[in-house]
Amino acid sequence: MGLEDVTLREKSVASGVRQLGRARPQNPSRDAVSMPSVYRRLSAESLRQALRKMHLIRRFEESAEDAYMRGLVHGTMHLSIGQEASAVGICATLEPTDYMTSTHRGHGHSIAKGAQVARMFAEFFGKEDGYCRGRGGSMHIADVSTGNLGANGIVGGGLPIAVGVALSMKKQRRSCVVVSFFGDGANNEGAFHEALNMASIWKLPVVFVCENNGYGMSTSTERSTAVKDVAERACAYSMPGIVVDGNDFAAVAQAAFDAVERARRGDGPSLIESKTYRIRGHSRSDRNRYRTKEEIEAWLARDPIVAFERELARLGFVSKSGIEAIRTDVECEIAEAIAFAKASPAPSVEELTRYVYSD
Repeated sequence: MGLEDVTLREKSVASGVRQLGRARPQNPSRDAVSMPSVYRRLSAESLRQALRKMHLIRRFEESAEDAYMRGLVHGTMHLSIGQEASAVGICATLEPTDYMTSTHRGHGHSIAKGAQVARMFAEFFGKEDGYCRGRGGSMHIADVSTGNLGANGIVGGGLPIAVGVALSMKKQRRSCVVVSFFGDGANNEGAFHEALNMASIWKLPVVFVCENNGYGMSTSTERSTAVKDVAERACAYSMPGIVVDGNDFAAVAQAAFDAVERARRGDGPSLIESKTYRIRGHSRSDRNRYRTKEEIEAWLARDPIVAFERELARLGFVSKSGIEAIRTDVECEIAEAIAFAKASPAPSVEELTRYVYSD
């Protein structure tokens, strides 16, 4: 299977998710009381594609973890298993021309914004067909063609970059919005406060998204952050701050739609705090001794993918066989992507520094 085949296949899937913000409801007769209001803005097919994206993120990370254990991936990686609704819910509201900055835990963001899992696996495997020609690895996935300006190994490093891009968009009078993902640990970095302050002063089209998974490495937010909710800090910079259940796709998407529309109108930035949880440790070297088994199991019971499947089934957007078809299709795509990555050539020693240093 060639890269062109993978590209065509994933573009067709990605386009379905990116159409979320423009789609019209396909069944207006559904129960308006029991259905989240944001679903009335989405088509049934768009919701199914969102579910597929969440499954694709989960299986990509599980497969990447397995490849690491088999010695196919070197270095480390930071998994976002359990946080899929946050990434897909936010990116679902963006246009292809909008931009995004990510974090060291950014695989889900990349896939949600349209990255090809085949090229991501190739990057993980250190191959030439990877997004960074195999030079960057897990923490440096970037795809400018889909508006993904890249993951960042520096905590809070994407925040000032997003502000700079948003300023550029405003100066060019373009209607683009920039989303900046960051973790709860970054809210105590100086870059966080500087970025929010500048974005608010200049009313820049930025949506700041704090994915609060409870821990910055092994330190809980209760021990590291003075305020109860990171979103409280928005008031200091004269912007809306909202806390949402990051495991609830509808809640995340509704908050994102509101913030993106505000930014696109020229009314300035917003801060969304998406409360979620990473089921795995901070990184592959994390022995996970700071969390109890009971805590992890409690969050496992709130699996965002299972919850989204149940809700879509309850509302008649997808059948049991439809869910199984999505899972089967995702498994095929992951298998094809791994095969593509394994077959991709390794960089030559003679070109070791190519794409690393600028001319």
